[in-house]
Formats: sequence, structure tokens, C-alpha cells
Amino acid sequence: MGDRITLSRAITLIESTLEEDRDLAEALLLEIYPETGKALRIGISGVPGVGKSTFIDSFGTYLTDHGHKVAVLAIDPSSGISGGSILGDKTRMEKLSLNPAAFIRPTPSAGFLGGVARSTREGILLCEAAGFDIVLVETVGVGQSETTVHGMTDFFLLLMLAGAGDELQGIKKGIMEMADAVVINKADGNNITASKIAAAEYKAALHLFEPKENSFQTEVILVSSHENTGMQECYTLIQSFNKQMLENGHLQHRRTLQNTTWFRDAVHTDLISTFMKQENKDQYFKELEQKVEEGNILPSVAARSFLTRFFS
Repeated sequence: MGDRITLSRAITLIESTLEEDRDLAEALLLEIYPETGKALRIGISGVPGVGKSTFIDSFGTYLTDHGHKVAVLAIDPSSGISGGSILGDKTRMEKLSLNPAAFIRPTPSAGFLGGVARSTREGILLCEAAGFDIVLVETVGVGQSETTVHGMTDFFLLLMLAGAGDELQGIKKGIMEMADAVVINKADGNNITASKIAAAEYKAALHLFEPKENSFQTEVILVSSHENTGMQECYTLIQSFNKQMLENGHLQHRRTLQNTTWFRDAVHTDLISTFMKQENKDQYFKELEQKVEEGNILPSVAARSFLTRFFS
């Protein structure tokens, strides 16, 4: 599993939708499962254009310089029309993609909720079994992706920009409550003053929230991915977080919640997949769909009629 080509092939296997590949993937996961759970899982999110890939390139390089093996699972949005995805993160992470202590795997979201690929959780396990002690999960930064990735990682880092209209989004309670660190990127050049003002606003907003269950105080950090500043502060904060979570037992608690969430999501996904494979449903589905298109039935009523026919 230590070879990056072997790891890439293993992830390709778990991404496959073929039934025979799924059986092989589950056998592989069962075999490597005892070797998993030893890495720190970090979720990284932020609005498009905030510089997630550039930040990961800089921060990941900093981590490898300090003796870590870093895996990056970068979720690319799939086209709703063609099903294709850009998969360009390797080209945006120029330094890290050539780093022998790093592994980058761009994965198409394939239309799954929140832009997070179905196989992301399994990819994390494969990376851990391959010896990577830090796994970074980059989201597409749209809607539910923050919640989904927060549910599969230990530390959640929210990237923001100053002076680009993102402050109000950043202060939204749901997003801010999830963040273990708010990192203001591109804090350099003429943007330094605006970044400091934004940092003060975020800090003030954080004090309005209830204390976290894990008792960890969310910090606001200024970074510049281009100038490689602020990376040490991020690293120190994550080390402090990991130490505290290990000592108070919250890391194990969070991992338990991750597995429970994974189980529920898997049941939901497999139920839909199994149902859609049933025979004799296509014709009735098309009939109802046509009625919906013609405005002869409410979509919600059509859905209930469809499900009642096959589950009653």
C-alpha cells in the first residue's frame, strides 16, 4: 500500500460503480481496516476563488517539511449535464504534486450530496493504511459540502477572503460553529489592512456563539499562500487541537460519530441503489414523470404514489 501507484489503483477500485468491483473493494477495506484511524483528518472548505488549492499546496508542503506524510483528497464538481469533472487540482498544486511525501487524488463528486464523493470516506482509510499521517479533504465549497466533510474529519478549517463580500457568509452561524479555525487567505500586499479588519469581525462573531462541546476555542489566522506566511500558526493550532482532543477523549468520540454517520449514509445510498435496480418500475416512473411535466399532478403526490406502489 505504500506505493502511490498502488494507492491510486486502490482508490480507483473503490470509486467504481460495478458490482464486481464493489465486492473487491469491500474485501480490500476489510483487510486494511486494522491499519486505519492513525491519521489526523482535516477538512478544508471555502467559497470558490478563496484559494483552497493554493493554500493546500503551501500548507501541505510545510507539513511535509516537518516530517509528515500528507494525502490530499480533492473533490471536483461533476457536471450535471455531462457527468464530467475538471480534476485539475494536481495542476494547481504544483509543489505538492511533485513531493514524494505527498499524495493527491482529485475525485469527481459524481452528483453526490454536497459535492462530496461517495468514496471519500473509504479513500481516507486507504490513505491511512498507506502510511499517510495527515489527510486533507478539500471540498468544492458549495452548500451542504461543509456539513458533510465536517462529519468525516477531525479538524475543520474554513478559508475566507477579506474585502470580497465573504464576511457575511463567514459569520453565518452554521458555518462558523463548525469551524475549528477561520483562516483568512491572501493576507498580503494591499489586502493586509482589509484582512486584519475581517479578522477582528470574525473574532467578535465567534464570541457570540455557545462554547463548543470539545471546549476548543476557534482561532482566526491570517495567511498568504503565495508568500507562505501563516503556515506555522496553522500547524501549531492543529497540533494544539490534536493534543487537547486526545487528552479529553473527544477525538475518539468524534471518530465514533463519524462511523455512525457513515453507516447511516451508506444505508441511505444503498437503499436507493437497490430500489432503482428493481424491475417493473421504469414504466410507471415514466408515466408519472410525464404527468408532472404536463402539470397534471403535483410532484410530491407523484413521488408518494410511486413509492406507495412499490413499498406498500
